[in-house]
Amino acid sequence: MTALPITTDRTKFLRLALAADAAVTGVNGLAYLAFAGPVAALLGPDAALLRGIGAFLLAYGAAVAVLATRRDISRTGTRAVIALNVAWTLGSVAAVVTGALDLTTIGAVWAVTQALVVAVFAELQLTGLRKSR
Repeated sequence: MTALPITTDRTKFLRLALAADAAVTGVNGLAYLAFAGPVAALLGPDAALLRGIGAFLLAYGAAVAVLATRRDISRTGTRAVIALNVAWTLGSVAAVVTGALDLTTIGAVWAVTQALVVAVFAELQLTGLRKSR
């Protein structure tokens, strides 16, 4: 029987939460960039807006990935990611409630679902930040 190594890296949970966020965000950004037309038809917003959101998400995902791979994860950087995730969550819900983006029904469901996923990432990152003390 092989013994499993014991890890004392207190940042492991935080790294995983940041890396998962980066991966999901990056894939979402790529989809918005590569398929802006069809996605716009499905969700409702203009394709140009989706391309802009896609570019932002791609850059944001890359920045979060870099943060996750640093030897010492920046607490300030992590707090910024958490704050931006909370802002994204609130903005998504506000877009649905106000009708600001002229979302289709599928688009509204997508926006709320995405908001929930991002809120979970924020909570996981906050938990990871606390565990890493």
